[in-house]
Amino acid sequence: MSEKELIKQIRRLPTEAQQEAADFVEFLTKKYINKPLETDFTKKKSIVESSFRGVWKYRDDLQDSTKWVRELRKSRWAD
Repeated sequence: MSEKELIKQIRRLPTEAQQEAADFVEFLTKKYINKPLETDFTKKKSIVESSFRGVWKYRDDLQDSTKWVRELRKSRWAD
């Protein structure tokens, strides 16, 4: 089917169906021509941008991480 024939057929459709056709063409364009957009899951962020940042902010026992690890090791591996 030629481009002109396709346009003629689309013009014969009701307005609602023309919008569906336009939406479908947009979908196909994104799928086959445009690169997919990066999602929050695929793009790499620095730890500063991470949603985990500050997750233990209010834990008093974790303010000094070195001390916390040292105490944890003592409790788990002490003689």
